[in-house]
Amino acid sequence: MKKNLRRASVYLLAGSMALSSCVVSKKKYEDLLARKNALEVDKAGLEQEKATLEQQKQSLEAAKAQLEQERAQLEQLKNEYQESLAKALKEGKTLGENLNMSKSQIDRLNADLKAREQRLAELQRVLDEKEKAVANLRKRVTDALLGFNDKDLTINVRNGKVYVSLAEQLLFNSGSTKVDPKGVDALKKLAVVLKEQKDVNVLVEGHTDDVPVAKGTVGMQDNWDLSVLRATEITRILTDAGVDPTRVTPSGRSKYVPLDETKTKEARQKNRRTEIILTPKLDELFQILETT
Repeated sequence: MKKNLRRASVYLLAGSMALSSCVVSKKKYEDLLARKNALEVDKAGLEQEKATLEQQKQSLEAAKAQLEQERAQLEQLKNEYQESLAKALKEGKTLGENLNMSKSQIDRLNADLKAREQRLAELQRVLDEKEKAVANLRKRVTDALLGFNDKDLTINVRNGKVYVSLAEQLLFNSGSTKVDPKGVDALKKLAVVLKEQKDVNVLVEGHTDDVPVAKGTVGMQDNWDLSVLRATEITRILTDAGVDPTRVTPSGRSKYVPLDETKTKEARQKNRRTEIILTPKLDELFQILETT
């Protein structure tokens, strides 16, 4: 009897030790699994940050290319003026030496050349002011919308214009034309800046993906309607917040200007957006070009 009890005790102790070993192994597994999940979350965040930085890099490179193109055009115009001046002076000297040009004609030619140089200097001044105005506008808009997620809102400069791109998830539910409260907040903050920037025209462009609107949707036949109605709704919010309606133009681009032409879920989400394009008025620049 005692021998049986001793044997049972040995078996019970061995079973207890095996159970304890299983518990320890399970805890280590759970710790490792938690660490793995945390690392995957960190990896996803770093990849998203990398994509955002690459997009910002591309935008800056495009803006730099545009400025370099404008400077090249200005330099070409300057060279043409200088060649014209040298040619005219040479002709004037030759004609003067041959007594075929009167002093009054030479004076008129010199006055004309001086006027052209003044217009060139004025053109350079206006171009510099335009660059400063665009940079200042981008900073003002960026400061006003600083608290919003980069996934929902991006601000870039392209072709001398400021592009404010608002993702669908910030503004609308799927297929809806009613702006969400968070989107209304962003648009009102943008409107504060635009009210102060009176020499800026505003173009509101609605963009959709390539998925057709649901059949029977009231007031909409296709993605053209959806993109235009969303742009119009955003225009109302901006103008109701005090932006001059004569400066704002709503438009819809439907599915035809995608950022990503692949058919993935991520690409379609990226393409569903609204772009608010801010363009400083260039009346003074156009007047100079016309006289030139």
